[in-house]
Amino acid sequence: MIGRQIILDELAGKEAAALIVDGQLHDLLVDSDAPRVGAIYRAVAERPMKGQGGLFLRTPDGQAFLRQVKGIAPGDTMLVQVTGYAEAGKALPVTQKLLFKSRFAIVTPDAPGLNISRKIRDEGLRDTLLAIAHDVMDGVEMGLILRSSCEGADADEIAEDIAAMADLAQAVVADAEGAPEKLTEGEGPHGLAWRDWVEPAQIVTEPGGFAAHGVLDLIADARGPQVRLSGGASMFVEPTRALVAVDVNTGGDTSPAAALKANIAAARDLPRLLRVRGLGGQITMDLAPMPKKDRRSFEMALKAAFRTDQIETVMAGWTPLGHYELQRKRERLPLSDALS
Repeated sequence: MIGRQIILDELAGKEAAALIVDGQLHDLLVDSDAPRVGAIYRAVAERPMKGQGGLFLRTPDGQAFLRQVKGIAPGDTMLVQVTGYAEAGKALPVTQKLLFKSRFAIVTPDAPGLNISRKIRDEGLRDTLLAIAHDVMDGVEMGLILRSSCEGADADEIAEDIAAMADLAQAVVADAEGAPEKLTEGEGPHGLAWRDWVEPAQIVTEPGGFAAHGVLDLIADARGPQVRLSGGASMFVEPTRALVAVDVNTGGDTSPAAALKANIAAARDLPRLLRVRGLGGQITMDLAPMPKKDRRSFEMALKAAFRTDQIETVMAGWTPLGHYELQRKRERLPLSDALS
């Protein structure tokens, strides 16, 4: 099917959402029993970890780990927000920089100022949005970012969204004292789909939507390691305990440009593959052999591909053996774990 579909359903008894673009699984969200990204806790500081620049915190859902902890002593109470999923046996990663994020607005208690997404370039619209922001945030000592989704949205809906996030942020920040407690829950897959998949799409909410629209077959393909690329090339995406290994092969193409074409095709599809599989951490790419003069073209394609991806990914660069490495935030639970 040509076009965009958002399908809200369940997968293995868990809330799930799929984004299909031109018949391809573009994104997949599956709920889990682990604390959701975005959840906010009132936590108590425990022991610092010497040499790691952080300390453990006590929360109702177990230990959390906070980095950059100057001025914090054991026993101190603070508000923290979950930033990713923890690997088995490890503490929840959290931050003190709270974000209250919705479809149109992000309220930032620790970063004052009113800001508008750079993707909105119409000066008249920017002025209108700034006026809405000033009106709603009058007297609120917090920052605000208006997202690119505000473009084309109804002014009243934007104002209501800002007000709701500002009210929530003020209520949470005012509740910083007391025993460890979960103050807000992170968004589930259906809420995240509404919040982040904002481009026009056909929305399917009927039960059994995954089966009726072929999503289950696409997910089954995503659980396998092999991915077909253009020109007969292929790549294998295989997570291990230490890293995610990506192997790129040219297939039957023996032309001089075959390696570069395969590597660029792999670069363009890699963000989608990592999103759908929920993979993060260290990513090591074993590329098809190509001359060093072609590395620049590959790097440009890779950076362009990740530019629109919302999960933070650092391009670490080349290794002495000619592999390319990336470091990606563990913002999602691996698909294999979510469906286990």
